[in-house]
Amino acid sequence: MIYIVNKSTDPAYNIALEEFCFKELKQFDKIFILWINEPAIIVGKHQNTQAEINNRFVQENGIHVVRRITGGGAVYHDLNNLNYTIISNEEEGENDFDFKTFSQPVIETLAELGAQAEFSGRNDITIDGKKICGNAQAYVGNRVMHHGCLLFDTDLSILAKALEVSKETVDFKGVKSVRSRVDNILPNLPVKITVHEFADKILSQMKRKFPEMKEYHFSENEKNEIEKARQEKFANWEWTYGHNPVAEVVRKKRYSAGRIQVFLNIGNGRIKAIRFYGTFFGKNGDLAVPQHALKGVIYTSSEVKKALATLDISQYFAGFSLDELTEAIVD
Repeated sequence: MIYIVNKSTDPAYNIALEEFCFKELKQFDKIFILWINEPAIIVGKHQNTQAEINNRFVQENGIHVVRRITGGGAVYHDLNNLNYTIISNEEEGENDFDFKTFSQPVIETLAELGAQAEFSGRNDITIDGKKICGNAQAYVGNRVMHHGCLLFDTDLSILAKALEVSKETVDFKGVKSVRSRVDNILPNLPVKITVHEFADKILSQMKRKFPEMKEYHFSENEKNEIEKARQEKFANWEWTYGHNPVAEVVRKKRYSAGRIQVFLNIGNGRIKAIRFYGTFFGKNGDLAVPQHALKGVIYTSSEVKKALATLDISQYFAGFSLDELTEAIVD
């Protein structure tokens, strides 16, 4: 197992670094990364960016907006917010999407510092019922990347404003993240420390848990590859904003496994085009397969369900039943 202490605070670079470790450093069974971003909104892979942010406030305050490669909802980062990433090779089975296990080192570190945190809901860590960390995951084969966003001493007033869609766009069609009661970690610690000291505490916890863990340093070629991905993908307007479609029919539903929004174009009673957005998760983040499978299908519940039944929908929409996904697309 290796660990990486990432000193960059550039959000697009840091998301590119995560992806590089996830997809290219496959010779390592487990990877642990700590990182901090400049003020930024990080939106989920399947979200409609414009429906998540107060665009005017974001521009006026120089807040970065970056789309990540994992599902889930939008989160706000700043320099007093700590992010951690755990990349691991996992066997398929009942532990798929086990957010709780991956969050345990953070909960144990907080306990040592005198704050009693617990895992809550689908993918959160809370203190006294208030959310201090949200988590998300992505899969490539049996390789999972899990990351958490820890509110250490974040400016919660900026967070609220940045994630509040402007009144000028109240009718904007978009799947919005579920806004939770949130709190910072620092007020809950008996002895006050800095976010960097907190990062050191988590790294120490990981080193005790994995004593064989060694620090990894990128080569110059690897740094160049990460920078290339930053420029061409994660800092690119097309990646972050350009995926939002125009559609004749927009449907949205909320289920226990997450919110889902469906953009549809219908012609002669058949689906001409379909796109999915939302806060759902899936092992396979490429939705081209289910979208292609539904193209040309008669737009009725029975025909849509029949087409979906040919797929393993759990790969794309974890936790959704066949009936729920059908209902989200057509009454």
